[in-house]
Amino acid sequence: MTAADWLFTGFRVGSWLGGLALAWVVALALLKPSTRHGPALAALLCAAGFALALIYQPGLLAWAMFWSALSIATLSPRTVGFDDAWRWAIRLLAHGVSGPAMPMADLGRLLRKRPAHGRPTVRSTAVMLALPVLMSALFVILFASANPLIARSFAGIRLPSLGEVLFWLFALAIIWPSLRPGRFATRIIARIPEAEVTLPGVSLPSVLISLVLFNAVFAVENGLDLIFLWSGAPLPAGVSLADYAHRGAYPLIGTALLAGIFVLTTMKPGSATAASPAIRKLVVLWIVQNLLLVASSILRTCDYIEVYMLTGWRIAALAWMGLVALGLVLICWRMLTGRSARWLINSNALAAAILLSVATIADPDAIAAEWNVNHAREAGGRGVPLDLCQLNGLGTSALLPLIELEHRPLNAGFRDRVTFVRHEVLLRADDQLDWRSWNWLDSWRRQRALALLGKHPRVPKNMNRGCGGSELVEDEAPSPAAQPSPAPAPSASATSTPALTQAPVT
Repeated sequence: MTAADWLFTGFRVGSWLGGLALAWVVALALLKPSTRHGPALAALLCAAGFALALIYQPGLLAWAMFWSALSIATLSPRTVGFDDAWRWAIRLLAHGVSGPAMPMADLGRLLRKRPAHGRPTVRSTAVMLALPVLMSALFVILFASANPLIARSFAGIRLPSLGEVLFWLFALAIIWPSLRPGRFATRIIARIPEAEVTLPGVSLPSVLISLVLFNAVFAVENGLDLIFLWSGAPLPAGVSLADYAHRGAYPLIGTALLAGIFVLTTMKPGSATAASPAIRKLVVLWIVQNLLLVASSILRTCDYIEVYMLTGWRIAALAWMGLVALGLVLICWRMLTGRSARWLINSNALAAAILLSVATIADPDAIAAEWNVNHAREAGGRGVPLDLCQLNGLGTSALLPLIELEHRPLNAGFRDRVTFVRHEVLLRADDQLDWRSWNWLDSWRRQRALALLGKHPRVPKNMNRGCGGSELVEDEAPSPAAQPSPAPAPSASATSTPALTQAPVT
């Protein structure tokens, strides 16, 4: 708590957060020997890995993965092995909800504890010390009012503010449950049903008819995609490729997810529907069509990115689509091999955990900035004009791509705008030299940027600009000679001040 209070001063987050997380892992391993064996040890090592990711690049995702791994290490000694990801998700949720109340619960149990073999309890000790402590405090207050030397000594003592006290309580509520986890997080699992869902009215004929209709409907959609999306045939008048690609990407992923839920609920191992050869073949055909649908969604997104630009969220969407495709393959494999629902949940959870772990050290914004710079129209690409304001908002993630763009043969006006945006991003990187906001990745980018720019980098002449580097100019007022003859004074509502307008982009 003391370290957290000292480090969080100013609410600046840097690589020190990973150091604090790593120290937390070491403290848990030393104070709780039960975490040094079996699944708890594996989770503790994963938590240490995510702590290193926080040192490399602090972020909310890396912190969430660290907390999840640390919580699994804390709760594992109270469970019998690793059952399935569904139950562990419930445990983590219960641990997160009940954890903040554990310090008060432990304090209440300590106060209610009965004495053993004549030893004093916390309550009896507090009652015994109440009179001397309160009376001594009263005497000190009286002496301070009577003696200016004592009063001056007390005046130099700074009491913690309300904000600091609340932060200490917040840190205690987070750290304490990892050392003394509550039993609620492990006992609640006994009330959680198995992760099996049954749809009402499901029968062999209904599933068979559904699959025939579903395959027919999906065949129409996939046929249109093969004609217009994959083969490049011209679209009907009034429909652009960008519109066709962008509007359909995300709804089609939702369709694939619904298909997966349908197969899960109707094709349980050992059921009559799962044993029917005709239904099994129709399910395989339908999953293949769903995979083609996901592939079309990925192609739609890539085509849209080719015409417009790449963003970190679109990279995340592509990764999500790949995860959905893998989930469909696992559903089909489960049906063909008779695997349990627990196997399917754990397999999908493992795939998601690997993807999220990679995302803790990857920087999608830097990838997007590099791609947009390489494919911008000003750099000879086929994309839309480069949005320098968007690159400015990415911060240090766009610093190196901006320098690379600045060194290319560009129009003088556009190069001046790029120089301004690069200068702004580099200034913000310099502002992060304070050790509380310092992180390893941004520091490396700054050092690399200074090496690429050399001793005498370009400096923009005019700093009165917008986020995209376009100069801001004030409207020119009419000269006195050109002013009309005096007229009645206008009302207050008619007066105005010179406005700032953005100059045309060259």
